[in-house]
Amino acid sequence: MSAAVRVLQGKFGRVALLDMDRPLVTHAHSQCHVLIKVSGEDTFFTVRDKSYPLTDETAVLVNSWEPHAYTHHDPDGPRTIILALYIEPMWLGDVEKALISSGQPGFFPHSCVEISKPIRNLSNALAMQMLYGDQLSEQQLEMQLSGLMIAVIDAFSEWRNFNELRAIGLPRSPDARIRRAISYMRANVGAELDIDKLASEACLSRAHFFKLFQHDTNLTPNLYVNVLRVEAAIEGLTQTRRSLVSLSDSLGFSAQSHFTRFFQQHLGAVPSQYRKVVDVYDTVST
Repeated sequence: MSAAVRVLQGKFGRVALLDMDRPLVTHAHSQCHVLIKVSGEDTFFTVRDKSYPLTDETAVLVNSWEPHAYTHHDPDGPRTIILALYIEPMWLGDVEKALISSGQPGFFPHSCVEISKPIRNLSNALAMQMLYGDQLSEQQLEMQLSGLMIAVIDAFSEWRNFNELRAIGLPRSPDARIRRAISYMRANVGAELDIDKLASEACLSRAHFFKLFQHDTNLTPNLYVNVLRVEAAIEGLTQTRRSLVSLSDSLGFSAQSHFTRFFQQHLGAVPSQYRKVVDVYDTVST
């Protein structure tokens, strides 16, 4: 069964060392996402319905709010250890102001890239520290993370080239009607998804709402609400001592087993195991 070996979580976002032997469903994250194989079999991720290899020589890069899925090479075959970085654009902006652009669609123009030896060495050092080392101080962790992320961003984005970055386009704010619907979704994250109710909140027909929502967010309403549920689940697991039954109920699951399956299908670990291996640093952004 897939599991989280260790998770580090703080204002930088999350860093997870995952031991994977099962696929993940199509999902998204509000953070920019870097996936690097640490050991085991070569495998694949799907980004916007196109499959990309994750090997010793490649990394998979996923932009904020970009749909993707993990496609395990063989459910009955060997496992793959993956270093998964979910990095907050606001934290990157504190490292270097222009890196706030990491929250833009298209920040990483290519979903699969060939990584250099320095990037491999930096990612291996972080993975080995997570696997065998003592708990890092927040300052040590942020230094390691910023070094790795800057190396990846310098190599595979156009953030230092203003003209190229401008070509990506300014961040697009959703239509005010979609913002109202999203606010309603955030306030009612445990409620059953009701497209008619959301369309009513947005003062749109059902068909127009669905089309405009996808245009403005790059996600279907169902995928978007799943992002909100995952974020709320992570917050509940790491910031409170609520029981899994209570947390499951607050997120709208009819049974704890359904919540457990949902969480594992999105993050690669069951909630109870995630809670045991996570180290939380200071102020957290999930």
